[in-house]
Amino acid sequence: MSATGQRLHNKTALITGAGSGIGKCSALTFALQGATVIVNDLDAGKGKETAEEIRAAGGVASFIQADVTDPASVEAMARQALERHGRIDVLFNNAGISGVGALHEVEPDVWDRVMRVNIRGVYLPSKYVLPSMMERKSGVIINMSSCVAEIGLAKRASYSATKGAVLALTKSMQVDYAPYGIRVNALLPGTILTPFVENYLKQSYEDPEAAVESIKKRQLSGELGRPEDVAQAALFLASDESKFMMGSPLYIDGGVVFGKNA
Repeated sequence: MSATGQRLHNKTALITGAGSGIGKCSALTFALQGATVIVNDLDAGKGKETAEEIRAAGGVASFIQADVTDPASVEAMARQALERHGRIDVLFNNAGISGVGALHEVEPDVWDRVMRVNIRGVYLPSKYVLPSMMERKSGVIINMSSCVAEIGLAKRASYSATKGAVLALTKSMQVDYAPYGIRVNALLPGTILTPFVENYLKQSYEDPEAAVESIKKRQLSGELGRPEDVAQAALFLASDESKFMMGSPLYIDGGVVFGKNA
């Protein structure tokens, strides 16, 4: 991969949940644009596959297995990444799980699991990466929220609660870490056709294909998003091109939040 025109040349990026979907696509995109990518996933097989694909394409990548809900695991990941690469310029808190059901339908253990992965999974990687960014007075953090942080959506109580929390956390983090030259922004995707969404559709609808057609109708684009759509937005936030964006939500939702079909 040539360095010419690469938007993340000489940057090191850690991406959580990079074994599939948006995380995997972002890892490949970042590497294509010159980043050294640290691939994280709980699933070692999928994570290693992403790293191998990057290397096969001529990029630089390594894999570190860690559970983003476990402090010791995340601290070890951050330490290993810093020992291996010297710095982390970009942290993309992408790991997450779906949560299905109206509030009264969600069992407490399921609720707690969604909270742990989707909120704790942003808190812990940030906690253990931030000190190195603060010391260098430079860094970018991208948090994965969702357009459901801004709109009501049926049977998504636990998921919506976490994504609203991530958006609020992003804004608070930005205030705290702006003095250290660290930018913190959030991605708010709409419905993106990934294994994550396919699983949600199977859990929530008797006819997933009919559900896809219904979802398309609520988006002004008339189509579901692709992982590449979100990966390109993440690339923008990771790059210096977005240097004046701080604490901002970036919508990649096909017009769900601010649009309405006639």
